[in-house]
Amino acid sequence: MKKQRPVNLDLNTIKFPPAAISSILHRITGVAMFFAMLFVIWAWAVSVASPEGFEQVQSIMDGIIGKVIAIGTLSALIYHTLGGIRHVVMDMGHWEELESGNLSAKVIIALWVILTIVLGVVLW
Repeated sequence: MKKQRPVNLDLNTIKFPPAAISSILHRITGVAMFFAMLFVIWAWAVSVASPEGFEQVQSIMDGIIGKVIAIGTLSALIYHTLGGIRHVVMDMGHWEELESGNLSAKVIIALWVILTIVLGVVLW
């Protein structure tokens, strides 16, 4: 018996639909928020330990690295929230068809990009 196996396993040639990209981004932003929380907990612990610690955290957050971390963390939170709302709506029986699912994924990704740009302008 001959088993049929995929001939092309080059991942660069595989095109994911928007719904798949949206689902993968939802998982990635969840992991990113977990690691971002490690920084947030560290910054909180250092800032409440002493006035010098507070100044240290404040100087980090005023610098470019702190702004990138803040924008990245809030961007992940924005996407994860938007993706979570999309999944809740899908759990209620809407946007389950291929066309509406892909459209909702495109809207969520576009909204995320726009909100991240606005957030970056405001925080920078």
